[in-house]
Amino acid sequence: MSYLKANAVLPKNLIKEIQKYVQGETIYIPKPENAHRKWGTRSGARKTLDERNQSIKDSFKSGKTISQLAEEYYLSIETIKKIIYKK
Repeated sequence: MSYLKANAVLPKNLIKEIQKYVQGETIYIPKPENAHRKWGTRSGARKTLDERNQSIKDSFKSGKTISQLAEEYYLSIETIKKIIYKK
C-alpha cells in the first residue's frame, strides 16, 4: 500500500474538515463496496486454486480415492473432502 500526501490529492476545505477529527496520523480510506475484488483475482492466485480444485474433482470422478488425492496434492483428507463435496 502506498501513501499519498493529502495536500496533493484533496481540496483544502476537505483537509480542514478532516483535521477536526485527525491530525498528523495515518488513516485508511477504504474503497467503496462495489469496487472490492475477491481475494486472489488481481494476482491470479484465485484462478490457480480454482484450476487445482477442478483437477481434484475431475480426478475423484475418474476413480482416484480421497487418500490418493491428499497425498498427490499435499493436502489433508478433510481439505480434499471440502473441495470434492463443495457445491
